[in-house]
Amino acid sequence: MKQYFILSEKRSLFSYAASMLSIGILSACTLIPGNEPDDRHASAVENDHLGDSYTKVQYLDQGWNSAESLWFYYTTQGSNLMPYDFFLALEKPGQTQLFRSDENMNFYRYLPQKASSINPDALPVGWVKDKYKGKEYIGLTCAACHTGQINYNGVGIRIDGGPASADMENIMIDLAKALKHTREDAEAKQRFVKNVLAKGNYKSEADVLADLSKYEQRIYSYTYINASQTSYGYARLDAFGRIYNRVLEHTINARELREILSDRKIMDDKVMTKEQIDEILATFDNVITGEQRDHLMERLSKYLTFEQIALLNNEIFNRPDAPVSYPFLWDIAQHDYVQWNGIADNAGLGPIGRNTGEVIGVFGTLDWKEEKGTSLTSILFQGSGNTRVKFDSSVDVQNLHRIESHLKKLNSPVWPQEILGKINEEQAAKGKLLFDEYCAACHARIDRDDPNRRVVAHMTKVSAIGTDPKMAENSFKYQGYSGILRNQYVGLEVGNILLDKEAPVAALLTQATKNVVATPDPDKWFFQSWIDWAANLVTAYAENEIKSSIKNGNYDPDTTVNPLASLNAYKGRPLNGIWATAPYLHNGSVPSLYDLLLPKKREGDPEDGEYRPDQFEVGSREFDPVKVGLKSSGYKSFTFDTSFPGNSNAGHEYASGKTAQPNGVTLRPLNKDEKLDVLEYLKTL
Repeated sequence: MKQYFILSEKRSLFSYAASMLSIGILSACTLIPGNEPDDRHASAVENDHLGDSYTKVQYLDQGWNSAESLWFYYTTQGSNLMPYDFFLALEKPGQTQLFRSDENMNFYRYLPQKASSINPDALPVGWVKDKYKGKEYIGLTCAACHTGQINYNGVGIRIDGGPASADMENIMIDLAKALKHTREDAEAKQRFVKNVLAKGNYKSEADVLADLSKYEQRIYSYTYINASQTSYGYARLDAFGRIYNRVLEHTINARELREILSDRKIMDDKVMTKEQIDEILATFDNVITGEQRDHLMERLSKYLTFEQIALLNNEIFNRPDAPVSYPFLWDIAQHDYVQWNGIADNAGLGPIGRNTGEVIGVFGTLDWKEEKGTSLTSILFQGSGNTRVKFDSSVDVQNLHRIESHLKKLNSPVWPQEILGKINEEQAAKGKLLFDEYCAACHARIDRDDPNRRVVAHMTKVSAIGTDPKMAENSFKYQGYSGILRNQYVGLEVGNILLDKEAPVAALLTQATKNVVATPDPDKWFFQSWIDWAANLVTAYAENEIKSSIKNGNYDPDTTVNPLASLNAYKGRPLNGIWATAPYLHNGSVPSLYDLLLPKKREGDPEDGEYRPDQFEVGSREFDPVKVGLKSSGYKSFTFDTSFPGNSNAGHEYASGKTAQPNGVTLRPLNKDEKLDVLEYLKTL
């Protein structure tokens, strides 16, 4: 997701790919949607665990037909969570109900679907069969986190590109529990082995059980590494924190492991002897191979005590404790900078790098390894030396380019008055004038249907906007061991920085994704992989009309003293379709647009005032067209508590007269009628 592909790096990649053109081996790649009928195969849900029900699903006109929606739902990107047959056969702990059942996947708020030609096993939106090196895996697509739905009067309104309500944190925890139960319970294990063998991809029970143990430990390790003191709940994820940790797990090398395991300041009284360390590291090659590097902590857990694993975990990784709402995707291809804090430059090859980071986060296989010798790629991107790092991976760069191109056609949803009720035009007209005064300085208007539209993100430094700072701070403060990337150079806005023994994880991710993009697909025939690689880079660069530009707004600029200072800010974007994207603020701490127009209650405020709720329920998709948000009370689900770290609901209090405008002027508080006028206007965007 994060990417700093600055101009020099973009040009070097582009020039390399263009040289392939000059020798006549570049071929074009074209997206051809399937020929599905005008039916997106959505399943209905009746009275689920939160009381939600819908008997039909209504799609809005967002520029995609049914085939194009389905293509987005089920186009692979290189995500390899676990063997595909395992996911189909796995049962819930202590039950015979399949884990992948519609009822259970809806529990985690993944949208159930009927079987279709593009989705024969009736997987929920965003879950797909992926293939890598001859094996089939269950993986996630962009749609798993970026397809939304709201329900009203029995109608499910599907929002393509909208924020998901998914609870990825707990589904991973529960997957690990289900695998553990299957391994330990004799009857469950017998059923599981029988059903997996029936698929024909495993030859023996021993092979099935070996992988069962492997993936149980692998997913458990993932959840342990990414444990957070602040629970995410529905509709949120600290994607950056988890991507950062996956990079750190795959860049650390044997020398750094030896130093950490023998350092008393790190390992406390759990420090290991030289003989013990030698025994552990003897299981790895002198230069850790890609297979050994993949899910390193899972392998080390076989040799270390729980206390030692905890100490090692704390030293290598950072806590992903700043969950944010899933961003909505319309207009993303037209933005200059994307993500909540504008961390990703959208120019040139930036979108491919950003999406490569996303696949790293959702279980792309990373076969990164050091080797003796050099290659053209290592000379261009890793510098001189006697060794090179190969960045083979399952990341499907070709499909990432296709997905980004596909998003250019996606438009924001328009308020469906026939379902949600008529907009009061008189109120909306009054609200427009207030919007111009209070909101337009940061949230520009655009024509959602204009194919030539551009979106300039308005950045506001955290201290000025007053919203929770944790996500922004983590993005530039987190450090990690450089490992296999050590002594390489990364280009940032203010110049190149050397990756020393420890470096900002943002810079490590930049270098890693750049190298992954620069590596042809190892899963294809050699000649074909280079043809596709060159085609992907040249077409992606040539088709992207976004050029490098400075960020707009009030933020601290990057300097040689603090080269990542500009990341300590949050982005204001156009609000077209904002009505369909609850909850609000970057961390999802405000349940409705009406609540967003209220102030946060502070010490000394009158008790009879109207304030943003400090606690509310999350998980229901039932829509409140009056407050413009999702149902947040009257049921028991995940309780969002704004007192937890990263969960503050303060800031962005322009309508309440508590946050100054970009020009430094604090406007008067709006009264209730005026707030309702603004709310009515926001429905029209």
